Amino acid sequence: MTLVLIYSFVAGLSMLVGGVLARYSSLPSKRFDGVILHAVTAFGGGALLAAIALVLVPEATEQLAAWQFGLAFGGGAAAFMELDRRLQNQGGTGAQVVAMLSDFLPEAIALGAAFARGDSSGPLLAMLIALQNVPEGFNAYRELESVMRARKALLILFALVWLGPLSAGVGYLVLVDYPDIVAYVMSFAAGGILYLIFQDIAPEAKLTNHWAPPLGAVAGFLLGTLGDYMVH
Repeated sequence: MTLVLIYSFVAGLSMLVGGVLARYSSLPSKRFDGVILHAVTAFGGGALLAAIALVLVPEATEQLAAWQFGLAFGGGAAAFMELDRRLQNQGGTGAQVVAMLSDFLPEAIALGAAFARGDSSGPLLAMLIALQNVPEGFNAYRELESVMRARKALLILFALVWLGPLSAGVGYLVLVDYPDIVAYVMSFAAGGILYLIFQDIAPEAKLTNHWAPPLGAVAGFLLGTLGDYMVH
């Protein structure tokens, strides 16, 4: 249990690391800075897409029948569409934060369950989560900073770090005996994340007359793929 809490905390702490990097990063050229920010947004989107394709969906489909997966996946997309609509109506932004947590929390649950089963892939899965969380934390901070002070944005990211040990503890102590529930959570999250990628994250990554941001998406997916190779 101690290892579960440590690994999940470190994996979550990488969100704050990404936020700190965003807070203190500065480039001499405003134009170049804009290109980098769009590329990092695309990189985070690629990492989220990798989480869907390589972790969430494969783990879920091993446990669920096709109709069960389809129901949970579609339900996740519908739920996140409604959440996104409400956020837009309130004049706020939150897609990056929601996408980051939708990726992090189910993977943390899976991490806890992996340790409970004695699966040797647990530490490597924690490393994969940590690598994904850095660009996602970077993007989430930029989004939060647009509506609040920098200190408050970092405090929010630090508070979110603790959701990792909490979710991993639930996976370790409770859901290890209920793999179907874990699979439903992963399917639901995958549908929601995919909606957010194409509705909010991918459009934000596009920059006219620049081709670096799409390469960021490719790099993010590649990172997730290499991490999946290490896990398996």
